[in-house]
Amino acid sequence: MTEQPAQNLTPEVLVPRLGDYLIERQLITQEQLAQVIELQVAARKSGTPSLIGQILVDEKMITQAELDQAVTEQIMQLRTALQNANTFLEQRVKERTADLEAALTKLADVDRLKSNIVANISHELRTPMTHIKGYLELLIASILGPLTDEQLNGLQVMQRASERLENLIEDLLQFSEIDRSDVALNLQSIDLHRLGQTLVNRARIKAEEKNLQLSLVTDAGLHLVKVDENKISWAIGHLLENAVKFTPDNGKIELQCKMEADYVRVIIKDTGIGIPAERFDEIFEPFHQLDGSSTRRYGGTGLGLALVRKIIEAHGSVIRIRSEINKGSEFEFQLLAQV
Repeated sequence: MTEQPAQNLTPEVLVPRLGDYLIERQLITQEQLAQVIELQVAARKSGTPSLIGQILVDEKMITQAELDQAVTEQIMQLRTALQNANTFLEQRVKERTADLEAALTKLADVDRLKSNIVANISHELRTPMTHIKGYLELLIASILGPLTDEQLNGLQVMQRASERLENLIEDLLQFSEIDRSDVALNLQSIDLHRLGQTLVNRARIKAEEKNLQLSLVTDAGLHLVKVDENKISWAIGHLLENAVKFTPDNGKIELQCKMEADYVRVIIKDTGIGIPAERFDEIFEPFHQLDGSSTRRYGGTGLGLALVRKIIEAHGSVIRIRSEINKGSEFEFQLLAQV
């Protein structure tokens, strides 16, 4: 490696456009600078590069003291400019940080307002919904008078619609409650086989309407699990409802509970329409539907899976997805066993 000339290590190398500064100070003329540049070019061609300041001193156009003073002044100006730039940058960072904090605070306020609105509206909807359901039951039971077959059929359609609406209201209430605070758990020792059988029987009514094969598969001697029964029931029940909703006629759905060393693995498996791998995360976003069009085939608030994930994570677990388009999906999570 060729050793760098010692003159390249002088303070002058830190100063850009020294010649222009010397002209401004009236220490040299434009003609002198042009002459020095020619000498510098010639020196480079000969393999002995020199700095402009040193050439000026060698040619006795300025003294060494004048060169040192000019270089020192330039370095001081550059240092001041750097300090000013740093001060300006620090101030801009503080301003941008303050703006970001204000935006985050505003976003948090908007989220709280949204949750409060959702909760209040849902509570207000619950009372008239109860009245609607009650009178529909009275009408269907012919307590308020006889009905024709057409009237009965119409009322039964209304009753099913009211049940769906009630489920949506309950989803909104549960979401607003969980969204505003940590998920509070009432942990109990639960027999997952018994719970799974109850949930499968509950989902079977809708499954049979589509001629779906719905079954529970559990390992023998399944351990008890320590969970909040109401919340886990809701989460597994919702996953089963989704499986029924998104599985075409004559499909198959399984709720599996498999015993591992110190936990139970819960799997809800279907032969439904599947989910694109790149959109797995989207399905857990609140109020989000993969099909957001006004003509989407499947209804819902888009809250169910967001709630399921919150409940599963509150139990110290993680929900995982395996899915293939038009072949089906698997939702899996683990629950700590009581051994």
